[in-house]
Amino acid sequence: MTPAFLSLSRREALRADLPHVADLLHRRRAGEIDEAVIDDMVSLAWLEWLGGSLQLTTVGTNICRQQQPK
Repeated sequence: MTPAFLSLSRREALRADLPHVADLLHRRRAGEIDEAVIDDMVSLAWLEWLGGSLQLTTVGTNICRQQQPK
């Protein structure tokens, strides 16, 4: 699914879930992330597959930083 077809509410839900996903990736627990979430975040360029591993992109990292308390 391309980003243009994701509803605003779905994007907001994904944005809210991204820090948790990032934490799971950091702890090497990507298997606990729902496949639909992975697919949608990859389509938004927040996650990418690199050498068989799932990781945050620069965009995903920046979105996580935006959500941190100031």
